[in-house]
Amino acid sequence: MSLAIVYSRACIGMEAPLITIEVHISVGLPCFQLVGLPQRSVSEAKERVRSAMLNAGFEFPSKRITVNLSPADVPKSGARFDLAIALGLLVASGQLEQQQLDPFECVGELALSSQLRRVEGIMSAALASNKADKTLLTSIHNTTELSLLAPIKAFTGAHLNEIVGHITQTQLLPTIPANPIQQQSVSHELDIADVLGQDKAVRALLIAAAGGHNVLLFGPPGSGKTMLAQCFNSLLPPLNQSEAVDNAMILSVAGKDCQAQWGTRPLRQPHHSTTPTAMIGGGLIPQPGEISLAHRGTLFMDELPEFQRTAIDNLREPLESGQVHLSRANYNVTFPADFQLIAAMNPSPTGDIENNRSTYDQTMRYLQKISGPFLDRIDIQVDVKKVNVNDMFHEAQTKDQDNTSPALAKRVHQAQNLQIERQGVLNQKMTQQHIKAFCQLGHAQENFIRMAIDRLGLSLRVSHRIIKIARTIADLDKHRDIEQTHLAEALQYRAFDRFLVQYAREG
Repeated sequence: MSLAIVYSRACIGMEAPLITIEVHISVGLPCFQLVGLPQRSVSEAKERVRSAMLNAGFEFPSKRITVNLSPADVPKSGARFDLAIALGLLVASGQLEQQQLDPFECVGELALSSQLRRVEGIMSAALASNKADKTLLTSIHNTTELSLLAPIKAFTGAHLNEIVGHITQTQLLPTIPANPIQQQSVSHELDIADVLGQDKAVRALLIAAAGGHNVLLFGPPGSGKTMLAQCFNSLLPPLNQSEAVDNAMILSVAGKDCQAQWGTRPLRQPHHSTTPTAMIGGGLIPQPGEISLAHRGTLFMDELPEFQRTAIDNLREPLESGQVHLSRANYNVTFPADFQLIAAMNPSPTGDIENNRSTYDQTMRYLQKISGPFLDRIDIQVDVKKVNVNDMFHEAQTKDQDNTSPALAKRVHQAQNLQIERQGVLNQKMTQQHIKAFCQLGHAQENFIRMAIDRLGLSLRVSHRIIKIARTIADLDKHRDIEQTHLAEALQYRAFDRFLVQYAREG
């Protein structure tokens, strides 16, 4: 037959929409016409497919060839449609039968030698293909990613001949085995017990890990802010199977190695020169940004005021919703972005506010780079003081085994299990209904928090966050009810707000 229909999958964000590829061969002057809103990389497929078919020993029809990628309004980019176009030409020219190709969907880039190369977003394509009750055919270089989804209906080949052999059942491809790296344990080089003289900050990170809260560490250079943030992931439990698959799918779309990071919570540390687009994602071809690559892990923003104001304020909605919605002229995509933010900053543009190297106006301009609505979304603010040298050497000799990362991680795991059993989410994600049901305060506690809100001038959002933190402290202490001591400790973690008010008054 002169008409063939092959199915493939595009990659738009985390989605893999179905693309129907129609190949028609007719009488006329030899030409290769590609229609259906293809980008430049797709349009170049005709040269790759021609060379690949000839080098694989197949006949390339010397007629008028029209290839339509439908639906036309879906953006198409990359070389992922090469394999499907080549198989469509084989069917349209009579070298394959249409019914042989009907059970499959094909995604793969062809080299000129007919070898298959890796494509991005293959995990999304495989899940969508299986949901449509089809079997995916793709490159052998995508085997590792697909093995994370095993058992799954997918086969991988090294070159075009192997794919054709499987379709005609003359040489079947092996099934994809489950990846043994799923059983690997997670290890951390850094131990939070190695951070000396910062018991208050360690306590704050313990509470943040247990309840999923965001943290701001501020203090002079050399006080240990960066080391504290880098140790934070050692307090978190490893990802479960479902969470690990979600993260692997993001890495697959971003074209990164899924195997090296399987099962570990990501720690992203973007430089302060990172652009807003690189932070939240996007681009001509929508790619996940830093906040999506930190999904179910930690985003560490060191030197927070040095980031572009737009890059900082763009985090406000994702911090609330756990997603980032990107609307552009050519696409609308949603990337997951459920991360914990650990931010660090100095109290002055010259580092230490006590060195008197900056004027009041210079310091205020520096501090005002952090907007009030953004600060409202930071649950815990910790003033990290300089460590006394004598105390540092004393603590180095008397290391407390109860404050090591494994010991604290065990307490975090117990507290998180308690929260999941009670309300189904961590405390940071509690809704108004959850707060009413599980954060009920006694008469004395209610009067205490009301007085504190009035005196400190806290917003309603911040007051709710304080109650959530108090609930987390109570969970760590294995208390059923929130006590006044829990509320008092939670109120201590608004140190940056108090610092701003005090500094403004002094000026």
